[in-house]
Amino acid sequence: MLDVSSAFNDPLGMMRKTYLDSGLVSPEEFAVAVSAFGELLAGAAMFERHQGFSKVAVFGSARTKPEHPLYRLAEDFSRTMADLGWLVVSGGGPGIMEAATKGAGFESTLGVNIELPFEQFPNPYIDSEKKLVEMSNFFTRKVSMTRPSNAFVVLPGGFGTLDEAFEVLTLLHTGKMEPAPVVFLDQPGGSFWTRLENFVQEEIIDGQYINKPDFALVKLCDTAEGAVREIVQFYKNYREVVFTPGTASILVHQLPTSEQLAILRNRFPMFVARGGFRTNGTDKLLFDFDGRNYVNLRLVIDFLNDLVP
Repeated sequence: MLDVSSAFNDPLGMMRKTYLDSGLVSPEEFAVAVSAFGELLAGAAMFERHQGFSKVAVFGSARTKPEHPLYRLAEDFSRTMADLGWLVVSGGGPGIMEAATKGAGFESTLGVNIELPFEQFPNPYIDSEKKLVEMSNFFTRKVSMTRPSNAFVVLPGGFGTLDEAFEVLTLLHTGKMEPAPVVFLDQPGGSFWTRLENFVQEEIIDGQYINKPDFALVKLCDTAEGAVREIVQFYKNYREVVFTPGTASILVHQLPTSEQLAILRNRFPMFVARGGFRTNGTDKLLFDFDGRNYVNLRLVIDFLNDLVP
């Protein structure tokens, strides 16, 4: 087993000694691992410089043209978020990614580009020297974009866009990511996400592959204003959640009253195995949490946000 404490002092040397020099992996496989390691560090280094800002990741097709309504929708959404002080994170390429960076502006956008022989080149609206990293692996790109982001907006796209959307939902569903708002954004009258919603209901939920409340992790919107409102609403009262063995603590701006605590106990019995819902009297709501049921955790957050006018 790799000695983690020693690896922090010389991680590459320890990995080489443990896996390559011992013959556990081939030089080709070791090179892939080192490449991924370097890409993750490059992404982390860029985002580290912008720690003090809330970030929204925007996903969508690289093939969407500037004259398309979806391009303008992504542009309008990103401009509004930048005006509210958010940074917009995208793949840094053409299409929806370009629209997002153009809307947010040069100072308010970060990019994580993927190296492809076609269609994926940095767009002219991003600071390629200071605010863009390029990667050769899709999985390192997704990790780099999702870990620091506080909200996610997905517009219609192809396999890559759907991969990114379901990656985020999977991470939220399994508690591998901090709770965050996810918006599937389409133009008014668009059917891309509504047809997916129907498929999820008829095949995935009705087929009992997930539970009915699980799709509460995502909201469908058809205006930039609606998408912005959904994200702002998520952080209206909720600030963060902290997990300790057997307990979750949600930090809020406004605590629920005793009457509202009673509603929580009745509505979410899975969180009242021992002490149930209680407060610390200042800014924390505490309740029983066994490390499962992150969808109902999201519904608790929605309840708390609705307390604030």
